Amino acid sequence: MPIGDYDRRITILTRERGKIAVFAKGARRPGSAFLAYTQVCVFGEFTMYQGRSSYNLSDASIKNYFTELRNDVEKAYYGMYFCEVADYLAREGNDEKEALKLLYTSLRALAANSIPNELIRAVFELKSMYVNGEGPLLDECVKCHEKPEQRVFSGVLGGCLCEKCKNEVPAAEYMTLNESSWYTLWFIAATPPERLYTFVVSEEVLGELLKLSGNYLKARTNHDFEGAELLKIISNRD
Repeated sequence: MPIGDYDRRITILTRERGKIAVFAKGARRPGSAFLAYTQVCVFGEFTMYQGRSSYNLSDASIKNYFTELRNDVEKAYYGMYFCEVADYLAREGNDEKEALKLLYTSLRALAANSIPNELIRAVFELKSMYVNGEGPLLDECVKCHEKPEQRVFSGVLGGCLCEKCKNEVPAAEYMTLNESSWYTLWFIAATPPERLYTFVVSEEVLGELLKLSGNYLKARTNHDFEGAELLKIISNRD
């Protein structure tokens, strides 16, 4: 965000200190090197010094500007949404190595253009919750904790429900999934970020994953992400 006449305040997701706020003095002056360093979706090594109440940027070595996202409006919206989610979930002083790895590999997947943007989004939303320690329970019923032979998914309750327990909750609180969707959920839960974006799914499974991931993220965070509303308009999905 802009600060004063020429400065910027940026948020950096770091491997060492989690999420930190940094001031980049003069970053909005024409010709400033900081102008490029302080764009959205920039990955690299940032050098800063600690002032009385904040960090101040002194230099940076950028390894990836993700220019592919800047040249494609739709991909740019996806990238900014991913950053918005990561910003909301990350904490200052916390170990956010897995969150950083997930964000970086998700942006790389967008840039690579090898799998659909919507699939990247669904995977990112679900894996973000697992990285944050709030991923859905898949192997047992969230109410009775038995291992179900047949099950439905409840984002509100946090995972799968067995046939018996689903009859105890309103129908609006769960959804029936294709077996391939269940397999995809298990894959997302068990796979490290660097190997996540290696598959495609049918249109039916993609639709289920998108509905499930968006509803689950909202239920767990109780937060309305601005980027999600923009993407809803872009994709023309409910």
